[in-house]
Amino acid sequence: MNVPEKLPENAFKELKEGEEYEPLMSPKSSYPEVTPWSVTWGILMAVIFSAAAAYLGLKVGQVFEAAIPIAIIAVGVSTASKRKNALGENVIIQSIGACSGAVVAGAIFTLPAIYILQAKYPEISASFLKIFIASLLGGVLGILFLIPFRKYFVKDMHGKYPFPEATATTQVLVSGAKGGGQTKKLLLAGLIGGLYDFVVATFGLWNENVTSRVVGWGTALAEKTKLVFKINTGAALFGLGYIVGLRYTLIICLGSAAVWWLIVPGMSFVFHDTVLNNWDASITQTVGSMSAEEIFKYYGKSIGIGGIAMAGIIGVIKSWSIIKNAIVLASKELRGGSASAEKSEAIRTQRDISFRIIAIGSLITLLVIFLFFWFGVMNNLFYAVVGVLLVAIIAFLFTTVAANAIAIVGSNPVSGMTLMTLILASVVLVAVGLNGASGMVAALIMGGVVCTALSMAGAFVTDLKIGYWIGTTPQKQQTWKFLGTLVSAATVGGVMMLLNSTYGFASGQLAAPQANAMAAVIDPLMNGAGAPWLLYGIGALIAIILTWCRVPALAFALGMFIPLELNLPLVVGGAVNWYVTSRSSDAKVNEERGEKGTLIASGFIAGGALMGVVSALLRFAGFDFINQAWLDNPLSQGLSLIAYGALIYCLVRFTKK
Repeated sequence: MNVPEKLPENAFKELKEGEEYEPLMSPKSSYPEVTPWSVTWGILMAVIFSAAAAYLGLKVGQVFEAAIPIAIIAVGVSTASKRKNALGENVIIQSIGACSGAVVAGAIFTLPAIYILQAKYPEISASFLKIFIASLLGGVLGILFLIPFRKYFVKDMHGKYPFPEATATTQVLVSGAKGGGQTKKLLLAGLIGGLYDFVVATFGLWNENVTSRVVGWGTALAEKTKLVFKINTGAALFGLGYIVGLRYTLIICLGSAAVWWLIVPGMSFVFHDTVLNNWDASITQTVGSMSAEEIFKYYGKSIGIGGIAMAGIIGVIKSWSIIKNAIVLASKELRGGSASAEKSEAIRTQRDISFRIIAIGSLITLLVIFLFFWFGVMNNLFYAVVGVLLVAIIAFLFTTVAANAIAIVGSNPVSGMTLMTLILASVVLVAVGLNGASGMVAALIMGGVVCTALSMAGAFVTDLKIGYWIGTTPQKQQTWKFLGTLVSAATVGGVMMLLNSTYGFASGQLAAPQANAMAAVIDPLMNGAGAPWLLYGIGALIAIILTWCRVPALAFALGMFIPLELNLPLVVGGAVNWYVTSRSSDAKVNEERGEKGTLIASGFIAGGALMGVVSALLRFAGFDFINQAWLDNPLSQGLSLIAYGALIYCLVRFTKK
């Protein structure tokens, strides 16, 4: 049962006709995967990282991805205990533990808004049970809805999607499983990336972001025309861009440029003396008096949401044959057809949970959601029926959108899709007669279920791709993912109750930016105000035009939704990828350099993610070493550019060794 020391040459390439990908762990052999060791460590990781992610996400406003840090810990503990053939076990640890980030993101984006609104509407009630059940049912639904699309995303689309986070996590697991040069390079890159991001986040030795406002003419340009240039110089984002590659990062960046350099200045010019607030009475400024960032926040981001929603609808239409085949296969299994026989003959690495179990499980989960809505949230049969139908349709249709987004850029636009869900749910609930405080709670619980489902679907496709590359059994990953979801949902519910009793979500001591945004949107909707439908429509139209021009609309829309400073470093990383893989006239040399670069970039991501958590914990504990006066000094941004250049040089240099 010897496992190769590195991934096959075709691990990240599109397969030729008739070519098959052979994973590290042979499909013809059996390996330790689900063991007391892996399940125990997986549960422990789910508890620890659920609590940490919930604390940090609500206190600081940042939700970190847990997959990479958990993979590093899994490799560390298996190495320290000298376990043999631990690669399969480490994948299970990572898969169970990674439920933490998915469930936390789904919960804290929406459910704290119940507490926030409770301060204004005393009749609103929140409880641990509501938070726990909404998170658990959403997570279960996300798992069940994604499994039928596993083969499409991880096998049929092999080499067509970059899967940046899955790539980095896989490199950690594979390099850690074997000693030698690969591990040393990964550790060195992780050390460089981790220290680089740590000294910035913890001590502020240089500025994290470089902006055109650092010079006088840039400030004047930003004030007069709303044109701003901003880039985050972090190691993790740079590594992420390298793995995504130049093609997708360019499309993402074009989306960002369209919003920041065309739409934002254009809106300031056209509506300079106008207050656009038909859907949000809290907007009292004229467009011209806003900063570029405020115009993006109130208007540009909504165009991005419309683009993501329409790109999702287009994706569903394009994927309809896949969806239909999954439904047909499930119906055959329910009738005891040939699908069962096919499943029993499937090779180990392509064996999923039975479609019969998925179909029955989905129906049971939706039934439990319906009963939860009826007796625990809405206390009305008709409203509960409307609610469960909305949740089922939106969660099922947007599952593929979430998976696509993770596969392309490693970032799930779940907050945008959830905001759209909340708006649609509010409009429908008001139309059927459910409004006011009770309508707000109903819409937020529905949003929590959908948000967790989409967050889980996006995170789970990463786990399944890791398993595909390494050669674990999908059925085992899928089965034990439910346990991780249960543990994470219980943990995040407890942490949320603790934080509310300690600080109070309405006190302002907790950032909870996403939940505050959801509360701000839903309050006027449930009291008769509207939504920025025109802006959503513009985004939707852009997505349609892009699709007609054969440009990936989802990648472009993601760029419109994600802030500029987080998009530009992606294209820098993608450009470096192109550079190191095109300098030699020997294709094999270029390929080797590209693989080395992927390993180094993975180390940057892993180190940056892990030390980012440590830095945030220090800040949470009250250790603040940041000198704001220095960060306000233009020299801090100049030093940032020098450090960033050195980081880029390191990666290029390493690829040539």
